[in-house]
Amino acid sequence: MIDWYFGAPRRAYGLICLACVLMLAFGLYLQHVVGLEPCPMCIVQRYALVLVALFTGLAGAFRGRALQVGGGLLALLSALGGAYTAASQSWLQWYPPEVVSCGRDLYGMIETFPLKRALPMIFRGGGDCSKIDWSLFGLTLANWSFIAFTVLSVLLLVLLLVLLLRRRPAR
Repeated sequence: MIDWYFGAPRRAYGLICLACVLMLAFGLYLQHVVGLEPCPMCIVQRYALVLVALFTGLAGAFRGRALQVGGGLLALLSALGGAYTAASQSWLQWYPPEVVSCGRDLYGMIETFPLKRALPMIFRGGGDCSKIDWSLFGLTLANWSFIAFTVLSVLLLVLLLVLLLRRRPAR
């Protein structure tokens, strides 16, 4: 089973890409069907998932080892960024600040401020990211997101190590 995954890097990248697309679809379901409004840190995590999906999709589409390693490294960096953001949000939820200086939500920032001022606000986190709207088995959405990004990071790291340490086939 392990060789089925790690022995075929293109398949592994495709499965990781599919997992990211499914997680994005779940986030959109929670937003549009359940009615949960994402905070700026949630939006950043979505961007990280989009980047992981994009880079793994591209890495899986090409046969070249260098392109697969490059795409895997970019996907790994994106996954680590998502994990960091999810960990930061989890920390805010566990230890909420006494005074919430949330500011405006994402759409309010974009409508009110020029884009070059709104983008830094989005990445700084202007909404109430410490608010817990949803949980499953005692873990918040940020906790689950951290777990997912950590698993993605480990899978990508092992896949990259396999790619780098595997002998090239004789021609």
